[in-house]
Amino acid sequence: MSVEEGTANHGRLLGTVRGPQDVKRMTAEQLDILAAEIRDFLIAKVSRTGGHVGPNLGVVELTLAMHRVFDSPRDRLLFDTGHQAYVHKIVTGRQDGFDKLRQRGGLSGYPSQAESEHDLIENSHASTALSYADGLAKAYALRGEKRSVVAVVGDGALTGGMCWEALNNIATAGNPLVIVVNDNGRSYSPTIGGLADHLSSLRLNPSYEKVLDTVKDALGSTPLVGRPMYEVLHAVKKGIKDAVAPQAMFEDLGIKYVGPVDGHDVPAIESALRAAKNFGGPVIVHAVTRKGYGYRAAEEDEADRLHGPGGAFDIETGKLLAAPSVKWTHVFADELVTIADERPDVVGITAAMAEPTGIATLARKYPNRVYDVGIAEQHAATSAAGLALGGLHPVVAVYATFLNRAFDQVLLDVAMHKLPVTFVLDRAGITGPDGPSHYGIWDMSVFGVVPGLRVAAPRDSATLREELREAIAVDDGPTILRFPTGTVAADLPAVRRVGPVDVLAESARTDVLLVAVGSFAGLGMEVATRVAEQGYGVTVVDPRWVRPVPAELVELAAGHRLVVTVEDGVRVGGVGSALAQAMRDADVQVPVKDLGVPADWHPHGTRAQILADLGLTAQDVARNVTGWISGLDAQSVEPAADEATAKN
Repeated sequence: MSVEEGTANHGRLLGTVRGPQDVKRMTAEQLDILAAEIRDFLIAKVSRTGGHVGPNLGVVELTLAMHRVFDSPRDRLLFDTGHQAYVHKIVTGRQDGFDKLRQRGGLSGYPSQAESEHDLIENSHASTALSYADGLAKAYALRGEKRSVVAVVGDGALTGGMCWEALNNIATAGNPLVIVVNDNGRSYSPTIGGLADHLSSLRLNPSYEKVLDTVKDALGSTPLVGRPMYEVLHAVKKGIKDAVAPQAMFEDLGIKYVGPVDGHDVPAIESALRAAKNFGGPVIVHAVTRKGYGYRAAEEDEADRLHGPGGAFDIETGKLLAAPSVKWTHVFADELVTIADERPDVVGITAAMAEPTGIATLARKYPNRVYDVGIAEQHAATSAAGLALGGLHPVVAVYATFLNRAFDQVLLDVAMHKLPVTFVLDRAGITGPDGPSHYGIWDMSVFGVVPGLRVAAPRDSATLREELREAIAVDDGPTILRFPTGTVAADLPAVRRVGPVDVLAESARTDVLLVAVGSFAGLGMEVATRVAEQGYGVTVVDPRWVRPVPAELVELAAGHRLVVTVEDGVRVGGVGSALAQAMRDADVQVPVKDLGVPADWHPHGTRAQILADLGLTAQDVARNVTGWISGLDAQSVEPAADEATAKN
């Protein structure tokens, strides 16, 4: 039976759920059926849009139990990370929005205040919920409000340092607060670190392994997740909360501990949550779950349990439907391995994202030269500083949005010591479906103020390889290499090179210098063609290294009537702003117009849709450039006309 058929034939209970109160009324048998219907629904919907599959399949029963015990939205349910909140959205009446999940006009892939009163925090960076929860609990206590605060911490989030800072304060405050540790042993890939090893000791208990083996055997004979699967799930439910002795680790912090509890057993987890709710102080409920639970394609995906397919996928296999293409990440990963073959001092670091950032390619060849530090970007940056002090050249690969969290470490731990650390920022610029918290639009502005830091933005495969080599060759300070998501652009050769600056197109007329940053180089070439049709000449350049501003770029600017910059980052403090300042310092009086992303929270959609909304298309840029340069022509005519009038 296909998932679509399962949804059609067995979605009757799910169709009755319009809010948490509907789940509260269900019997235990109905909840089992509902859990299966939710899995059918999730797989059918997300297979068409892309999104986070594995994390949400693992929290179905856990989420149902939470909504039966607590009264959202009066009781506040916080999800860390937010990508495991799809089931919460279903229970709180947002089923209809899943047809356009992560698409323009549809549901966000994370909690969203604009969508529902049941969502409170929408910052989807990991390890923050416990700090939010600490503040909320303190506020309610001070105001005399009897409201529960529940923080679900899972999918690797507990490896982040903020969680431990929060736990220390939560224990000291002693306010009522329920912390649900969704322990699935993984973030994107298997969770790394001492805490993970400690929790693994619970999962590796023979009693627990027996339950998991039963599930695995059942999955092997079950095609998908329709009616046969929920019968299997019901058959294998065996509470494990008494199978393993509770650990003292959390109680040593001064926080009561309940567990481990089978996170796929609604009555068991519900009982633990009720006890925690009634305790009157901070309690940790340790729920053991399986990421991708109940869906064979996810269970058998060793890399990341089908964590987050970026687009539509085949339900039977879990494989993406789009034809394979060469991604920016692939080019980086391959070139890094080649460089590592030549330089034994090159090592890789990532923060729980080895596969998504390409570092896993290096790890497969040189496992002893790659360090996955878990969801701990701050530690990654300073650990990289230590590696550099020890004579190595670390390459730290993270998403652009996540390096924001380590600004202080990059500034003071790396740059102040002039250490050779290369930060590779994947998913830079507007990324699209994941929304504002994941847009990598801040790095060129935020890190542009770091003394001695060099920032490169490649335009294609060839320049990515070249600039990565140049970055790793730097031995007197840190470097950043940033590139966007998706398919890598076709190679765009330069006409000539002036210092580090590539000249991509030239004209007999020197009306406009168009500075196209990184992946906007192709857009710059199209703009030049359109503006030339209006009789103006455009020189298109790719700075390659955008910070600090190359002196050669300032010299090129001095030879033109107008300078226009186009960048896939925020305008405030961006490349255009930096170039304008450098020109002022050099007493170059040519006017500068900078085009980029406004410093705002831009909604999710496709990258193309958002760039069009922002006027960052070839048509829009060409229209602006033509208007600006023609305006300069008009200004030069007006003084001459005024002078003639005065003589008469």
